[in-house]
Formats: sequence, C-alpha cells, structure tokens
Amino acid sequence: MNKIENFFDINIVLMSVFSSLETIIDEKNIELIYDIDATVPKELKGNAEVLSDLLTQLLTFVLENTHKKEIVLSLLAPKDFLYEESISFEIKENDFSKEKITSFLENRLSKNLEQLEAEIIDEYSSDIHINIPFKLNELGNRRYYRLPDIGMLGKKVLLICESSKMATSIEKMFKYFLYDVVVGVDAYKQQGSDMAQYDILVIDNAFNTDILENTIAKVQKETAIKYVLLQDPKHSGAKKIYIKSTSLIKPVIQETIYELIISLFEDSIDSRDIRSRETKHIIDITKYMNTVVKKEEKIFTQKNILNKSNQNILKEDETERVVLDSKLGEENAGKVGLVYAKELNKFLDIFTGSDRYFRQVVNEKQTWQIKEFCIDLEKQTKTIGAESMSNFANQVGLLFVYDKLDMLPVYTNKYHLELTKLIAEIKNYLNQTSK
Repeated sequence: MNKIENFFDINIVLMSVFSSLETIIDEKNIELIYDIDATVPKELKGNAEVLSDLLTQLLTFVLENTHKKEIVLSLLAPKDFLYEESISFEIKENDFSKEKITSFLENRLSKNLEQLEAEIIDEYSSDIHINIPFKLNELGNRRYYRLPDIGMLGKKVLLICESSKMATSIEKMFKYFLYDVVVGVDAYKQQGSDMAQYDILVIDNAFNTDILENTIAKVQKETAIKYVLLQDPKHSGAKKIYIKSTSLIKPVIQETIYELIISLFEDSIDSRDIRSRETKHIIDITKYMNTVVKKEEKIFTQKNILNKSNQNILKEDETERVVLDSKLGEENAGKVGLVYAKELNKFLDIFTGSDRYFRQVVNEKQTWQIKEFCIDLEKQTKTIGAESMSNFANQVGLLFVYDKLDMLPVYTNKYHLELTKLIAEIKNYLNQTSK
C-alpha cells in the first residue's frame, strides 16, 4: 500500500477536529484545550485526512468515557526538527484504565495507526501517548510564525483565565512571540495592580462584568490597552459600543494568537511607540535570579565562550573551530536524505551578501530580525558542518541572553570575515568535487 503524503497546516486539522466534536463537547460541558509546543511546525507533510480521523475518534472516545471537565491534547516535536521527525500527541491524567485505552487503540484505531506509521508509547497507566512521523515543509525554518513588523513586538499581556490549564497553554503561545505574560490576579497584584502597564488584557468571559468593562473603558481613555475576551464559540456575541474590545475564540491555537496580534496592532505599527516598563518592585526576586545567572556564567566560562578577562564580553576560541567540516556535513545531509552539494549551493544562494543585511539590521537595531537571522544561520550552518559560523551565530544569541545588545555592532565586521572565509571554503569544495 502506497503511503499518501501531502503538505498540510496542522492548525486546520486541529480546528476541523474540534468542529466535529462540538456537539459532544457541548452536551457534556467539557473544555477541550490544545497545548501546542513552539517546536511543532505549522506546515507538515503527511496524511492529513487519516490524522484528522484518528484524532477525532481518539478524542471522541476520551470525551465519551471521561468524568473530567477539561481534556488537554498536547503536541510536542523535537527542538531541532530536521527533515522527518515524530510529533508527540498526548492526553494525560485520564480517569479510565490502561486496558480500556489499549483495547480501543488496538481494535478501533489500528488501521489509522498503521497508515500513519505511528508508535504507541506505553509510559503511564492513565496516559495516551502516540508518536507520529511527519516531514518538514520548509527545511531550516525554525520560526514557524513570523510577525510582519517589529512594532508588534515587545508587548506585555495580563491573562486572567478560569482554567489554569487553558492559561498555561495561552501563556506559552504568547511567549512564542517573546511577549511578557503575567498570569492571574495574584501575579497582577505583585506587579503593582497597575493596569496601565499592559498592552493587552485577556480575560475569560466567565470573569467579565459591567463594572470591569467600565473600568477598562476608563483606562482606554488614557492608554492604548487592548481588551480581549476569551470566549466559547457559542457564547461569542456583539461588542459593546463604549468599550474597544475583541474576542479570542476557543479552542486557542498558535495561529489564532498570531492573527490576534496582527489584528490588534496592524493600525498602529507606524508610530513605533515604545512603552515605558518602569515599575516599582513589591518583592525583590533578583536574589533568586542571581544564583541561576552565576551558575550559567560558570558553565559558559568553562567552555571558553566568555572572555576570561571580562565576563561581560563573549569570545570564541577559534583554535577549536573549523570553517567547513565537509565530512560532518556529508553525514548530516545523509541522515536526512539530502544531497550535501545541494545544501552548500543553497547556503550560497541564501547567505551570499547577507553580511550587508546583518550590518543593516544591527545599525537599525531591529532586534527581532537579528534574532531570526541568527536562528536560521545557526540551523543551516550546523547542517553543512560550518562549525565556526555556527558558533558565531550561537555567540550572537548569547548577547540576548546576557542583555549585551550594545555589543552587536562589534559582530558585524566579524560576520563579514567569517562569511568570506566560509564562502571561499564552500566554493573550493564544490570545485574539487565537480572535477
């Protein structure tokens, strides 16, 4: 039997599954939560129809047999998704026996599991855990959702949600875009109970009252806070005239958070306003943070990534790095079924002249573009065995970790030199192998 594979959007599959389950969800008054890790690619290659059928049958079985009011379907993929990797689908903390789960999987879903070449992971008695292999649509792209403008970055969110599991899932999705997320009333009070410091307020409709909306309306006269109501599809209704608000409809997935951010800020990106984040700390948490930072600094020092004479400056031990390890690159390419020479030419096509781009985004202080550039650079150079350049990209990433972005201009000339050496090595290798 031939294996059917097409490119598909995982978000569309998950939403179609939810739509098919709405009747039973409403009847049993159960909350279905999608908890999707940032490592899960948006577009995959595989059999979307069989996957949708499998998830629909699996969740129907769980919804029909559970006494819980919340079911969480978790999706997780490896951090470095190369070409073909397994995505983990998990439903934890179920309230029925492992024997019942096993019987259902083997009798009802055996055909689907076989078609998807899925593996059932038997870890805990009450968990359902299935690994399914998929291929990646866009190789080397580790940022699956890219906001179109830097003006949409650097936001702060206050999230107040009835379900702690739902809050955890939504928090993770906002943090994907490097947002600062404060969750719950207690955390809000610890931050100073000042609503004006937030860019977005997301509140569960269960907590929404006329008094709260009146308060938000007053705050909106003084600030640009965005008010977002988290709602069930059947309860989403008309907006009130006196308050500027929008809705976030359950189930929440990464795509809907992405679309929400664009809709909230697409009309104001030209202003490039940066909100002041100066606040008075009620409690000092730096004594806990310092321990972690010092431990991390010690580890990096041992690897010669930190300059021994100045702990604030990052430095590479160039004697341990090679410009192009073709043997390693050939092994990397072979593992995922790629042609090494094509990957080298791909690097030349993408990154030739990129030193000018890198200098430009650094001069313009386009933090988001710099970070994404380094992520893509590190991924591609690891694939081709460009050890020295991969280490360079990692060093620039550490500048973000240690809040040393003022050092970025130092690295523009260094990148030019590294790129020149690497391109020369690649061309030399291609010339030799073509003879």
